[in-house]
Amino acid sequence: MGKQHNTLPLWGNETSMNLNPLILANIQSSSYFKVHLFKLKTYHEVVDEIYYQVKHMEPWERGSRKTSGQTGMCGGVRGVGAGGIVSTAYCLLYKLYTLRLTRKQVNGLLNHTDSAYIRALGFMYLRYTQPPGDLYDWYEDYLQDEEEIDVKAGGGQVVTIGQMVYQFMTKLDWFSTLFPRIPVPIQKQIEKKIEQYCRDQSITINQLSTGRGPVATTTAPATATVSVGTSCDEYEYVSGGSARSLARAGGASGGYPPANYRNDHDDRDYYYGGGGGGGGGHASGSSYGRSRGYDDYPPAAMSMPYASTERDRDHGEQRDHGERRRSSKHKKKHKHRQSSHSRSRSASRSRSHRSSRSASRGRQRHSERSKREERSDRHRHNDHYDERDKERERDKERERERERRYR
Repeated sequence: MGKQHNTLPLWGNETSMNLNPLILANIQSSSYFKVHLFKLKTYHEVVDEIYYQVKHMEPWERGSRKTSGQTGMCGGVRGVGAGGIVSTAYCLLYKLYTLRLTRKQVNGLLNHTDSAYIRALGFMYLRYTQPPGDLYDWYEDYLQDEEEIDVKAGGGQVVTIGQMVYQFMTKLDWFSTLFPRIPVPIQKQIEKKIEQYCRDQSITINQLSTGRGPVATTTAPATATVSVGTSCDEYEYVSGGSARSLARAGGASGGYPPANYRNDHDDRDYYYGGGGGGGGGHASGSSYGRSRGYDDYPPAAMSMPYASTERDRDHGEQRDHGERRRSSKHKKKHKHRQSSHSRSRSASRSRSHRSSRSASRGRQRHSERSKREERSDRHRHNDHYDERDKERERDKERERERERRYR
């Protein structure tokens, strides 16, 4: 019974391990699998090879597969069409399958402490070979595993073991290949079990899929508090620790700041409300107060004991002086801009004059050159006719010479 319990069942196609046919063909024809991995005969030798050689979890090596011009069923998402160099991870995954791992050996892969890639290949072995109904039982204890692993060829996609396991159960695609399909009824059962797991662990499915665990909450130490009353609100302060308020009196106790601190104490809408004047400010302030349940809102105008007419006058003089300085700077800058424009206009005129003179000289040179070429062509033409006449004369002389000889 113990030996039978230690034997893992195989689900699906036992010849291909449910791998994509193109990936399987590339694995079986690769020299790495046929030569190097053929020498490894034991489980521990294969685990050591994983530790030293595996650097990512994609089925193809980076840049070895061109799928830019493919569409439809020949696209990169289904792993068919153009092949490439199959990855070390998938060669070793198929090597593990040829060893027919036992339950104890698979558990050794899942809980290995030396490398995250050894664990990842264990989870992937289960996804390809085990019945879909058993997947959740295998993966449940690792849904919140926080060990990180870079699964992308070339780096750049770091996920946790928990995220990867969640993706194995909920998605079919894995980079440029597909996992074995899970029947719809079993998929629904897995989703229900995941929802129940999230309720039991007090987390959301989003936290589970993104690798963010539940937010840790810290409670304040139980110390004596002193109640301090103010005209607006009442706060409780810690009596021997930091002087921070814990909660509004009459509200729920909790951390600082209180729940509605911003809404209850934000008077910006009253003092800086729209309208452009005092009336506009009071109008917005009264609506602000009524929306929050205050009857005597807005408060009375505040007197400023430290303000004086002399200080206001000094402030106005400083502001006028600053405005005069800015206007003078602007005038100087504008004057400089005008002078630079005039210089640029004069320079452009001189450049245009020079360019017109150079163009006229170029036209004159071109006309002279064309005249010279025409004269030379005429001379060549006359020479050609002279040469031809001379040749005719020579031919006639030869004919006469022949006639004399025959006579």
